[in-house]
Amino acid sequence: MTITLRPVLGLLTAGLTLAGMAVSQERETADLVLTNARIYTASGVRESAHALGVRGGRIVFVGTQKEAMKWIGPDTVVRHMNGKRVLPGLVDAHIHAMDIVDLDVCDLKSEPRSLREISGIVRACLDKYQTPRGGRLVVHQWNYTVGNQPDEQYPSLRAALDQASTEVQIELLGNDGHHGAFNSTALANAVGPGGKVVGLSKATLAKEFAAYAKIVGVDERGEPNGAVNEDARYTIDPHAMLNSDLPEVAKAPERVAQRLNSVGITAIMDAMASPDALPVYDAMQARGGMTMHTVLAQFYDPERYRRADGRVDFDAMVTAASEVRNRYAANPLIKADTVKLFADGVMEGNPLAKPPTLPNAALLRPYLQPLFALDKDGMPTVTGYVDTGSTVCARARLEAAKYADAAAAAEFTRQHGFHPAQCSISDGQLQHSREIILEFARRFHAAGFNLHIHAIGDRAVRTAVDAIELARASDGNSRTRDGIAHVQLADPADVARIGKDHLYVAFTYSWMTTGTGYDVTVIPFLEKVSGNSYATLHRPQGLYEMNAYPVRAAKDAGAIAAAGSDAPVETRDPRPFVNMATAVTRRAGKAPALNPSQCLSITEAIDAYTINGARMLGLDNDTGSIEVGKSADFIILDRDIVRLAKTGKAEDIADTKVVETWFQGRRVYPGK
Repeated sequence: MTITLRPVLGLLTAGLTLAGMAVSQERETADLVLTNARIYTASGVRESAHALGVRGGRIVFVGTQKEAMKWIGPDTVVRHMNGKRVLPGLVDAHIHAMDIVDLDVCDLKSEPRSLREISGIVRACLDKYQTPRGGRLVVHQWNYTVGNQPDEQYPSLRAALDQASTEVQIELLGNDGHHGAFNSTALANAVGPGGKVVGLSKATLAKEFAAYAKIVGVDERGEPNGAVNEDARYTIDPHAMLNSDLPEVAKAPERVAQRLNSVGITAIMDAMASPDALPVYDAMQARGGMTMHTVLAQFYDPERYRRADGRVDFDAMVTAASEVRNRYAANPLIKADTVKLFADGVMEGNPLAKPPTLPNAALLRPYLQPLFALDKDGMPTVTGYVDTGSTVCARARLEAAKYADAAAAAEFTRQHGFHPAQCSISDGQLQHSREIILEFARRFHAAGFNLHIHAIGDRAVRTAVDAIELARASDGNSRTRDGIAHVQLADPADVARIGKDHLYVAFTYSWMTTGTGYDVTVIPFLEKVSGNSYATLHRPQGLYEMNAYPVRAAKDAGAIAAAGSDAPVETRDPRPFVNMATAVTRRAGKAPALNPSQCLSITEAIDAYTINGARMLGLDNDTGSIEVGKSADFIILDRDIVRLAKTGKAEDIADTKVVETWFQGRRVYPGK
């Protein structure tokens, strides 16, 4: 597949002759022609072709071997592809691009580690990076859902990090962007609503930080156990959401594009673009390294726009977003016509905490209160459930102040076999009040922005759909490219509404799998199970099995399924082909599938990563498919993923490698 400046007979198929190359110099010819390829065009009209031609960075021809002949002139570069699979450049419709670059930082690499192991790694990082006394060590890619086993010496996250050091502030960044963990020194530096350092403690959780009580993990005594999630992390670290090391990325911003191009991605939506990231994109473009189309989903947290009277200053947010949109209005590669909002958090609880920490994603029903033990392999297993409707629990809730005393709580636990805190009833929480979410959507929609809403729990999904529908009804505009990200759990009635409204859904397909380590952090809090086996966690008629990630149902109802890796969540690698493989199989490797009735076909999965993503980003007139007139954005693969899926080997799609990536008619991976 070498590039040849003068095509010769051996490079052409049998249908291409020397006579065919003797063309008039006046006739238009291509700069580049690919022949003998298996091209999936994603055009919807002609889904397959064997040849394409490029001139001036645009596609000028898509068709057959015979038709390709007329586009070949004396200066045309001809590539004989030997049957290689060619796809349009991929579109990652939900990614945090500034966080995908590998940096020299303390990094747990999403590997499952016990608390003892985490403590040792953190100590080693303190030595390596020479963190000064009174400074801060940020530890990246902490796997919240798997590992974290306690022992007698390391009973909690806080204890494990304190064992590493109490002379510096230590922060673990969850690899999902929603969880965090801190040592005692960091917890003591939490800033209260008035701007004064008051610390996170049992006392302040009852007063200054009462609004965060559901998202801060506590121990048997009611003191923070180190786990601090969602917005509560801002009290300690204002940059805790993903904590991009932007100054380091800015030293060589082209690394972001190179990482994307290496896996075939030529268009993205930065799903939480902060104003601080804009100079990095500007520098990337100025240095010629902007080898992808980019849509910025601007992020403005309503809680940070509260005025002195407590009301949210929506006008200030819309003004700021409009200024950024105008800044990029004429930019050929960057636009900023979308805004991001979180409707809720995430659905993973912590079975290893004592008492277990409930998930915080917003549900239509209360979470259950499971009782956990450890099985012979050290994995959490369900031994029973607290009856929160019992007289014992009703009394415990009425006498909650009594059990603020550690001795009283310990005596209750001895008598009843569970902690009094497990009598609490919670259906999670929305990231903001319903009123704020609806008003945010209305204001930004009226200003002409597309809405992109993170929603995990079924109540958050319902709220997101409500917000979009009400915003569209308010201004009469249903042509915006509004959508939802993730949709881990959705009520069938709301899936139907998503379809009726033709909303875009940026699914992360690699999450749609089964595995005890993860499943036990979610399913026992949603439905009653016993033990931790696949059979008990995945009953065919179970709530989770029936309603988790309803991709097929949403698509059949009329939704547009796109694809978003959400990298660096779980891994900094956007891994599009792992996502495609899982979209088709709903399993990881040979593990059982998660509700296989929700699978996509391979062409539907490719469409999600190409033309559907381009439509969601408003780029479909220029990219997303291999069609005449569009930007010459395409990729060459090392295997035929369509054939793999159709021959029962869809799991092998996950191992696909990109041989070449072309952007605007220029090969950008591998670099020359």
